[in-house]
Order: sequence, then structure tokens, then C-alpha cells
Amino acid sequence: MEKIIKSDAEWRAELDDLEFKVLRKHGTERAFTHDNFPKKPGTFRCRGCGAPLFDQAHKFDSGTGWPSFYQPVDPEMVGESEDRRLFMRRTEVHCNRCDGHLGHVFPDGPQPTGLRYCINGVALEFDSDDNT
Repeated sequence: MEKIIKSDAEWRAELDDLEFKVLRKHGTERAFTHDNFPKKPGTFRCRGCGAPLFDQAHKFDSGTGWPSFYQPVDPEMVGESEDRRLFMRRTEVHCNRCDGHLGHVFPDGPQPTGLRYCINGVALEFDSDDNT
């Protein structure tokens, strides 16, 4: 996988203010503000670089207000790091291609993985499998 490396100025030229805050500065969008993606089959891609991250078939309603998935399309595309901000210990997830912050993963999701990838909707774009 080829890494995408850009300056803050280059990212600012491509992303709106909230996208930049979330993807590049590890921000979080408000809950219940961005879960308006279609429910049809498709792939959720990184808003920063277009890398395929999550499949609609793996999405579930966690009730948290953020899009949630129980697994990524390809585990190699989603990296993890320890997040100790806000006086908590969490596992942050990011796009391995562009290092864009996506959200966090928690061990309270449904089977078969038991994981909940809690993702900022603004960090994703939906690519429908329907080509019509």
C-alpha cells in the first residue's frame, strides 16, 4: 500500500473545516449528526484518500450516534494506536493509507467479532455497489 503524505495546507485545500478537524487533528463530530448514509450495499471509503475501509454489510446501529461497524473490509487498511486524551485509555483507529483519524474501536460490539468500530461519519464517503 502506497502511503499518502501531504502538508496541512494541502489537506486544508481538499477537506472542509470539520473533515480537517476530524481526519487530521483527531477531532470528533457531534453524535447523531452524520449517520445519513444509504442503507443499500456498498463500501465506506476514507474521505481523505478514498481507501476502502468498511462494508455496509458490517454496519450496525449501536445507538451511540456514530456509524458503527463490527469489522473493516481489510484489517490492513485500518490501523490502531493508543489514545490517552480526555483522561481515558481508548484504542484510536486511523486509515493506514493516509493516517486520517477515523474514530475508536471498543470491545462491546456484536458477533462475530465482538468489536464496535465507532467512526466519525464525516471521515467516510459511501460508494454504492449499485452502478445505476
